[in-house]
Amino acid sequence: MNAICRLSALVLFLPSMIAMAAERYPSRPVRMIVPTSPGGANDVVARLVANQMSETLGQQVIVDNRGGAGGAIGAEIAARAVADGYTLLAATFATHTVIPHMQKDVRYDALGDFTPIALFVVQFSMLSAHPSFPARTVKELIVLARAKPGTINYASAGPGSTSDIAGLMFAKLAGIDITIVPYKGGGPAVAAVVANEAQLNFGPVPASAAHIRAGRLRGIAVSGTTRSLSAPDVPTVEESGLPGFSQSSWVGLVAPSRTPTAIVDRLYTVVDEALRSAELREQLVRTGAEPARRSRAAFGVFIREEYKRYGAIVKDLLPGVR
Repeated sequence: MNAICRLSALVLFLPSMIAMAAERYPSRPVRMIVPTSPGGANDVVARLVANQMSETLGQQVIVDNRGGAGGAIGAEIAARAVADGYTLLAATFATHTVIPHMQKDVRYDALGDFTPIALFVVQFSMLSAHPSFPARTVKELIVLARAKPGTINYASAGPGSTSDIAGLMFAKLAGIDITIVPYKGGGPAVAAVVANEAQLNFGPVPASAAHIRAGRLRGIAVSGTTRSLSAPDVPTVEESGLPGFSQSSWVGLVAPSRTPTAIVDRLYTVVDEALRSAELREQLVRTGAEPARRSRAAFGVFIREEYKRYGAIVKDLLPGVR
């Protein structure tokens, strides 16, 4: 009977214990897993936000790069972590909307194993061409590709990458036949167009813009629904003559499921405050990212919709990948 009483008292006291722990949170450094190698666009975004979070939380937010398997390794580590708010994941377009549909052995549930906290940014890509490429607009590109099917080489960062999917989506919607040439990453793909090994690429806006300013590439259009803050003079693909086209990647913060709501709310408030900072927003725009403040609920809806959308896209454009 005494044991039952003690158990009942513990059950009654548990909510208070959780609330007290959340109130003291964080009492030690917080780990933010970034599922990519250091130096990439997603890593830079995560580090900028982590630095700002550290100032507000009064504890260091330490970036822990766990690249591999397109992001699946880092996401799995985060999914299996203790749900106490001290291990978080900088979730990406890859980890939560593409990889689950492409890899058979993914050992995490993108929707069930995580609690969405806050969206950091969306990232557009730049459709660019070698300066010698005769087409200067989307309309001219489509006309040329239809006249010479299969002769235009498109540099992809590899199967299932953002640039790969963007190229496949563009070709399908435009009704053209281009040759997708896979390279080992976004940098080599952009370099291939600079070297005229390939004629086209959807590459990260900052990397492409630097080459455009130097005259090594010609910018044709950006992939988002709006123009990029980093390249406002370049039109979108849609306004350039291909209605219905939009493609973007994103980075946001999630926690292992069952993380106490009070802690998740605290983290959301901290990130939202960070994204209100004019200094941070300017830093993010310089990386080619578009700051994207949303409510927790809206971010959750966004992930589910993107997961469903790209599940259908992968099935349509990359049949047999699983």
